[in-house]
Amino acid sequence: MSRIGKKPILIPEGVGIKIEDKKIVVNGPKGELFQEIPEGILVRKENDKVVVLSEKKSKKNSALWGLIRVLIQNQIIGVNSGFEKKLEIRGIGYRASLKDESILDLEVGFSHHVEIKIPSQISLSIDKNIINISGIDKQKIGEFAAKIRKIKPPEPYKGKGIRYLGEFVKKKAGKKVVTMG
Repeated sequence: MSRIGKKPILIPEGVGIKIEDKKIVVNGPKGELFQEIPEGILVRKENDKVVVLSEKKSKKNSALWGLIRVLIQNQIIGVNSGFEKKLEIRGIGYRASLKDESILDLEVGFSHHVEIKIPSQISLSIDKNIINISGIDKQKIGEFAAKIRKIKPPEPYKGKGIRYLGEFVKKKAGKKVVTMG
């Protein structure tokens, strides 16, 4: 039994929810998002709350029950206030810039520039060595941030690379430190 799935989701002012067959549409001041509802899960709107219910008592349905509830809640938060993720670039000569507002250009120690197309629902801003990714879809923001980080993850000796802001990178001792001791 899902403890997360049992909790109703409060709908804030300015957010509209439509439930059509096996699809839920959430719209608010920042945009509109859709969510497919899998078999065995029921979604109902009651006054200013959304209630997610499971039809069958199976392990799969219990997991989906909690998942769908959290996905709907993230969509409500996204269309109301939005989400944001920040990445930090560390390294000498490492920098990021925007080309045509739709392509992120990275210089991160390779012999060539790395260009990444920015998805349509995501906005990006760069301040010195901080990349700020924002939008209404939490999943797309997380995927895009992970895609950027994967290009040059922080290395364990000097910590150069792309990391999430506030991420701790455990550093290793180099050869000279190990042999001297």
